[in-house]
Amino acid sequence: MQELLSEAGKTVEGMDEEENFPDPTDRAALETDRNFILRIRDRERKLIFKIQEALRRLEEGEYGICESCGEEIGIARLKARPVTTLCIDCKSIQEVQERKYKRLV
Repeated sequence: MQELLSEAGKTVEGMDEEENFPDPTDRAALETDRNFILRIRDRERKLIFKIQEALRRLEEGEYGICESCGEEIGIARLKARPVTTLCIDCKSIQEVQERKYKRLV
């Protein structure tokens, strides 16, 4: 989590630098790169929140318990995705429902 926070700080510092490009293509490339970096940082921000929530659940004795069915989440799943809140069965059901919804839209 500290590494993610550190990278976020570096991104903000790098964005403060004002660069002047007389060539519109160079300016567009810079903007594209910045947008890409911002999307990555947004994903990292969401991951930081999930890590904080996992730590809270750990402190409260709720870590490793599926929020949908109340069963224990398997160790292999927790190792693969430590911030997960759903057991593999409930996650599979959720993904099937999401795919069905996307087809309807």
